[in-house]
Amino acid sequence: MAVNSPLPISANLLPIAGVDLGYAEAGVRKADRKDLLVIKLAPEATVAGVFTQNRFCAAPVQICKAHLAQASTAAPIRALLINTGNANAGTGATGLAHANITCDALAKLMDCAPQQILPFSTGVILEPLPVDRIVAGLPLALDNLKSDNWLNAAEAIMTTDTQPKAASRRVTIAGKTVTMTGISKGAGMIRPNMATMLGFLAIDAAVAQPVLNVLVKQAAELSFNCITIDGDTSTNDSFMLIATGAGADPLRVDAVDSVEYAALAAAVIGIAQELAQMIIRDGEGATKFITITVEGGASVAECRQIAYSIGHSPLVKTAFFASDPNLGRILAAIGYAGVDDLDVSKLNLYLDDVWVAKDGGRNPDYREADGQRVMQQSEITVRVKLGRGDAAATIWTCDLSHDYVSINADYRS
Repeated sequence: MAVNSPLPISANLLPIAGVDLGYAEAGVRKADRKDLLVIKLAPEATVAGVFTQNRFCAAPVQICKAHLAQASTAAPIRALLINTGNANAGTGATGLAHANITCDALAKLMDCAPQQILPFSTGVILEPLPVDRIVAGLPLALDNLKSDNWLNAAEAIMTTDTQPKAASRRVTIAGKTVTMTGISKGAGMIRPNMATMLGFLAIDAAVAQPVLNVLVKQAAELSFNCITIDGDTSTNDSFMLIATGAGADPLRVDAVDSVEYAALAAAVIGIAQELAQMIIRDGEGATKFITITVEGGASVAECRQIAYSIGHSPLVKTAFFASDPNLGRILAAIGYAGVDDLDVSKLNLYLDDVWVAKDGGRNPDYREADGQRVMQQSEITVRVKLGRGDAAATIWTCDLSHDYVSINADYRS
């Protein structure tokens, strides 16, 4: 069960003008489960994405990048095609051919070019894609296209997730209403470098393609690139931002240096962070949601470096699972993070409201009972003050439990 993350309610997920979603049970890996999703877009929509930096990136990622690069006003992206159960990664030339076959099949059904389809896959790596099952499921997915199918869509992209992840927001910018709805999936193999992570966020504003390209990177950098469950970067990570411009009187954003862009970016980053944090809350076997903030750094990069060192430490994560205030493990993780000129005599460490380490050593006023009190909470904040600059960074992670091992040991069963 996800940590303090209620199930999304279908009625609360707002339709986005210019987006229809349809799903099917194609039997990609298991019978009787939603595992195929088509997201159909209005012709005026613009689409941008951020992808895994894993050198073994999956076949659909490679094709998706190529199709995005070819998109134009004359030949816009018309649909996203997503399957779960099989990652189509580590599959070589055959995997590329299979992904292209699925694009061709959907393009024929939609009367558009294959280059106007973006493919995505998630699931087991190194296994051939059951392309015939996916192609056979496409007509059913198209038959149930609906604008209010967001919850079904979120369920159709799950793998080891214990629950669907979806969110909606409505904001007013420059006197115009902007509606946004997104879904994400992921519970393990999570440390996006833009895990097995997918995210799709649609807004009904009209955003110029160059502006959307900037916005998707900015949003990813402050959301999906700030989460880790186990430090593993997947072969298939993708975060897609869709701006349909299909409303009756949509907000138009044509410049990054505009007031409208700043307001839209804040809203998009906010919902992207919500979707990213849902992944951490539903981490495989997770019982604690942990925020790690590093302040007073010489750069954002070194603050993140230290935060991730803490968030990736198996000793730190298992201590959180056990509610054991063995907090010297955090200091050790800071020390080996690789910031070679770090002066630890200036370092201060806090666990929520508890001042644990002062000027590089144990705070004389720290009492283990106070640390124990915080460690028993389901949500915990670790705050590190470096005393060497003005930079700061925050990441989100979870604990590491017995169930994480069990889930991954049984994943292919």
